[in-house]
Amino acid sequence: MRVNVAGRRPALAWSALGVVYVLWGSTYLANRFIIADVPPLFASGTRFLAGGSLLAIVVLATAGRRAFRMSWPQFGTAALAGLLLPAWGNGLVTIAQRNVASGLAALLIASVPMWIVVLRVLTGDRPRRATIGGVGLGVAGLALLLLAGPAAGSGGVFGTAWWGPWLVLLAAVGWASGTFATTRMPAPANPFALAAGQMLVGGVILFTGSVLTGERPELGTVGPGAWWAWGYMAVVVSLVAFSAYAYALAVLPVSTVATYAYVNPVIAVLLGVLVAGERFSPAQLAGGAVVLLAVLVVIAAERPRKRRTRLATSPA
Repeated sequence: MRVNVAGRRPALAWSALGVVYVLWGSTYLANRFIIADVPPLFASGTRFLAGGSLLAIVVLATAGRRAFRMSWPQFGTAALAGLLLPAWGNGLVTIAQRNVASGLAALLIASVPMWIVVLRVLTGDRPRRATIGGVGLGVAGLALLLLAGPAAGSGGVFGTAWWGPWLVLLAAVGWASGTFATTRMPAPANPFALAAGQMLVGGVILFTGSVLTGERPELGTVGPGAWWAWGYMAVVVSLVAFSAYAYALAVLPVSTVATYAYVNPVIAVLLGVLVAGERFSPAQLAGGAVVLLAVLVVIAAERPRKRRTRLATSPA
């Protein structure tokens, strides 16, 4: 299942990138609707199991079983990606959103590119000064987001909690660690097979966590809004958004596609305000703006460098 870009127009790729902007930006609001009626680990686990299964079926139908032929090191990469990305990254965000506004969660997750730079430094890489400056700016923005007092209506489904934003930040560190590690490990030749594998592994981990923590989903009391949001996340986001991302990445420059890192949070904030009535204090808005500016600085500073890039799903 390879993306064939021969004869395709850049305008179509830009449309695909627009789909990524909107769909990935909307995942935080969808999570908010789901966890209002469904326990977070169960909701995330079943979502990734369903999405991973659907994507695996598509890959099998288009590329055959050979797409899933992996060496043990390649399987290890898929397993590690499933642990750090869907399970750790998305799982912690979903838990935190019970007490954190969807827009605030998205702004905190926007720090992922900055954490990747930190990991590069810790492993001996020497990023450019502008990149380091962008990380420093981002740290200041994160401090504002974490320490600012919440505005009325700025909580999650069940109000606010001091630990909520910190849990989202921990999720961002996990997502960055997974992205950083898997780009330096052997991976299956078919990126869609890798994505299906990591979703299935992550889904199993999250579902197991749901059982071990004693979550008791009462599916008979789940409202239609939660069902629609779950289906949207499991089908539309898992298949359509990832395929659009793959196509955009195959046609457009990597630095252009990377703009989703600071567009998605803007979409999430707007949807949270307009649909869920979320509110933000002036300090939170200022901190969010600084974080997005820092991400823009980091991406722009890294643009001249050509780096090997591997497909990765959104941290939501």
